[in-house]
Amino acid sequence: MISVEKIGGTSMSRFDEVLRNIMLRDPSRVYGRVYVVSAYAGVTNQLLEHKKTGEPGVYARFANGGDFTTAIEALTGKLKAINAGLAPLGLDLARADGFIEKRMKELRALLDSMRHVLASGYVRRDSVLLAAREMLAAVGEAHSAFNSVELLRAKGVEASLMDLSGFDDDDPLTIDERIHKCFTGVDVTRQVVVVTGYTKGVEGIMREFDRGYSEVTFSKVAVELRADEAVIHKEYHLSSADPELVGAQNTVVVGMTNYDVADQLADVGMEAIHPKAAKPMELAGIAIRLKNTFEPEHPGTLITKDYVGSQARIEVIAGSPKVSAVEIHDPSMVGTVGFDLGVMEIFQRHGISYILKATNANSITHVVWEKSVSSAFVEELENQYQKVTVVPSAIVCVIGSNIAFPGVLARATQALADNGINVNAFSQSLRQTNMQFVIDRKDYKQAVIALNRALCLNPPTQAVA
Repeated sequence: MISVEKIGGTSMSRFDEVLRNIMLRDPSRVYGRVYVVSAYAGVTNQLLEHKKTGEPGVYARFANGGDFTTAIEALTGKLKAINAGLAPLGLDLARADGFIEKRMKELRALLDSMRHVLASGYVRRDSVLLAAREMLAAVGEAHSAFNSVELLRAKGVEASLMDLSGFDDDDPLTIDERIHKCFTGVDVTRQVVVVTGYTKGVEGIMREFDRGYSEVTFSKVAVELRADEAVIHKEYHLSSADPELVGAQNTVVVGMTNYDVADQLADVGMEAIHPKAAKPMELAGIAIRLKNTFEPEHPGTLITKDYVGSQARIEVIAGSPKVSAVEIHDPSMVGTVGFDLGVMEIFQRHGISYILKATNANSITHVVWEKSVSSAFVEELENQYQKVTVVPSAIVCVIGSNIAFPGVLARATQALADNGINVNAFSQSLRQTNMQFVIDRKDYKQAVIALNRALCLNPPTQAVA
């Protein structure tokens, strides 16, 4: 049996538990396992920029012409401090520190050269910056993967490093070609293979997938090896609601769901797995199991292609308070064939994808990510249509593989009404896997709590005939 398993950054930062709960937990299942590892928690934020706050890292300073050298030195110190924290587990500090010092020295030299090339004015700035971003992103996973192999070997395990970052080679390979080449002839049944979550490719994995690249590597490796099992280890379960909002004691582990539900979650920013990573595994018929690293006895949640609950139930309440509702009102809309085509052409020109769309005779409301709403985008809409309104909003969704039964919408809206929350817009497709409510941003947390309590903790159910 071959399993491909991704280990998230927060889990990697508690590597003693990763060893105990995952890698060495079952002596009969040490080998035949391929681990795709993320960087340690916070490292990629310092390499690039903070994912949530936007605080600049090495890349952001380099791109803005700032002092990136000091940032590299500070980060090198942090990586060596991580190494020191792993010494009690058996990490050879001389080897680990030597690896990261050499990589960071070479990286600094490359960035210095890139800065000189940029100053020449002879090359496209965006191409050079993309190359810098790619090289920087790769460092975190190379560091954690190297350490993981060293620690496994210190425990007497036959382990090998699969460094897909391509830092020391110039082969013009695509991502798929590099993965195929690296695994050709490798017998994964007799060893543990630790793979960098970053893969170098001519198309640029950051350009294609940005910060979801480690899950894309995980997916491509699983498909390449035709894995019997694909597992994602995180610091939490896939649960009925965000435990930070509702409290961990007020959540229900989903247990079973399908790829459609995973896509619905990704659409509102709650990624069970990156949608572009999920699709190849779905097509290959590979199920994904989401497990909590720190609850190894729990089976977690299994995502399959064809699962539909035999009992109707709500699986997840998810959403985001970081969206905007963009409404276009124009009397010429009624009866005009293709009116919304013109709207979509403007969206396309500005690279904007919408989460929700609701329409009536004279108005169309789209919910989009707040960060995508630029002044140029709004100005073009205003120049084309009679009235354009942009409202900072929240979206909260009721999601499940089988939620098509009478009364569930009424119960959801009643739960919101009982908490004084008005629904500003609503959408649900015929497939009935996702009810989407647009509400005032200030009401987001209370809406999640109310819907989780009404639909997940006290579930309305109806048996399928």
